[in-house]
Amino acid sequence: MKLGVALPFIDVAVGSDPAAIREFAQMAEEIGYQDLAAPDHVLGVNVASRPDWGDRNTSADLFHDPFVLFGFLAACTRNIEFSTQVLILAQRQAVLVAKQAASLDVLCGGRFRLGIGVGWNPVEFVGLNENFRNRGRRSEEQVEVMQALWAEPHVTFAGKYHTIEDAGINPLPTYRRIPIWFGGHADVTMERVVKWGDGWMPLNYAPGDDAIAAFDKLRAMAEAAGRDPASIGIDTRTTVGIGAEAEWRETVRFWKSCGVTHLTLGTYSGRGHLRRIEGRTLADHLAAIKRYWNAVADLL
Repeated sequence: MKLGVALPFIDVAVGSDPAAIREFAQMAEEIGYQDLAAPDHVLGVNVASRPDWGDRNTSADLFHDPFVLFGFLAACTRNIEFSTQVLILAQRQAVLVAKQAASLDVLCGGRFRLGIGVGWNPVEFVGLNENFRNRGRRSEEQVEVMQALWAEPHVTFAGKYHTIEDAGINPLPTYRRIPIWFGGHADVTMERVVKWGDGWMPLNYAPGDDAIAAFDKLRAMAEAAGRDPASIGIDTRTTVGIGAEAEWRETVRFWKSCGVTHLTLGTYSGRGHLRRIEGRTLADHLAAIKRYWNAVADLL
């Protein structure tokens, strides 16, 4: 099981400072973490005009563009992998994402996993001139378009939402493909994982029976489709903000026993089964991820 860590951009002291971003990434790699994860939002709402918005993301939360971010970090690191968790594909042009992902893949030496989702915020889709209502169906065709563009130098494609007339992207990915992982928890998401995905990112599950049942369901769907369940990775979230070393170790043992292949540590999130750390500085985040690694590394 690989252990990764989410970049803590919600704390602006870290996210707005290029030197701090670089130091966090380099220290995570030096400690032993195998993956750096970044979330994605293009637009954040002004809560002054939406008093009932709740605790969802707003314009006060900092989100770097993942392709720019990982392009920067590709030059600052050597071995650590990168993953979007998750990029909202349907609010972007599929051909452009294919190009951006391929360029990043080449520049980082094939260290990139593209985690994608359908999003939840219609404000972003309006601002990006995309249809919020058909985002799920459209994203399926987007995946087909991207996988075709990554595999061949020239593509002819005629779909419901996309048309390509004997054209291609350059550069192509290092291995003519980029791993696609789907984020989300609906049955239709699992169907997409089985049909097109290299892995599943159900980031909201706490350790327990619900997670086990969901993983079993995915594996049964894979078998029914004639696919080896072992060929599908699973990446979920864990926290350093609850408990201490003994509890962290039990959580890692649980996820490993479930067949989780990638575990992503968060230090900034306080939703659901996750809790953010008390501190807000770069030093606080680095101390937290080092303490967690030292506690669980022998179990991976």
